[in-house]
Amino acid sequence: MHITDEARLREIVGEPAAVVRDKVRPTLSDIDRAWLAASPVVFLATSDAVGRVDVSPKGDPAGKVVHIVDDTRIAIPERPGNRRVDGYLNILRNPHAGTIFVVPGRNDTLRVNGTARIVDDADYFDALAVKGKRPILAVEIDVDEVFYHCSKAFLRADLWKPESWTPRTLPSVAAITRMVMPELDVPLVDDRETDEQYRKYLY
Repeated sequence: MHITDEARLREIVGEPAAVVRDKVRPTLSDIDRAWLAASPVVFLATSDAVGRVDVSPKGDPAGKVVHIVDDTRIAIPERPGNRRVDGYLNILRNPHAGTIFVVPGRNDTLRVNGTARIVDDADYFDALAVKGKRPILAVEIDVDEVFYHCSKAFLRADLWKPESWTPRTLPSVAAITRMVMPELDVPLVDDRETDEQYRKYLY
């Protein structure tokens, strides 16, 4: 049965505890800044004018995946990629964005939500350079909400336990591409070879 109203939803899941309900803040604190500095990956969520959602991972060395402009603004750099720019097209049509910042080995995460815009240069681009390469763009987010997300999802997944990982049960990236796009003549190569090719063009 579909859930169509909040009353039924609350009947099933209940009300949040006060500490959970009231944890959202409008500005970054010192510990938030430290978390952002330690994060090498962020998931950026956007949606277009009619609400279709895209979530894109962004990764860099810790300290380079996000720049803290001030307590109410962050900037996420863009590096050379596949040029689809789904999230960036969304931002042009709908500026609302959400992020989840992940620190490897930590089961909790930091969420920052707000209003986004795209910039092609700023005084912090030099600070975000990696291997001498500045970002090609950045997404600036004016912070509306900052809060920590509990560890239950990552604990359920045993995410950081290598003994639970089974990456070889799935085909390689090249094999998957051939399965979903059989019209393309993609050479069958191992993921390690694919990754080595990608590493040549990361920046």
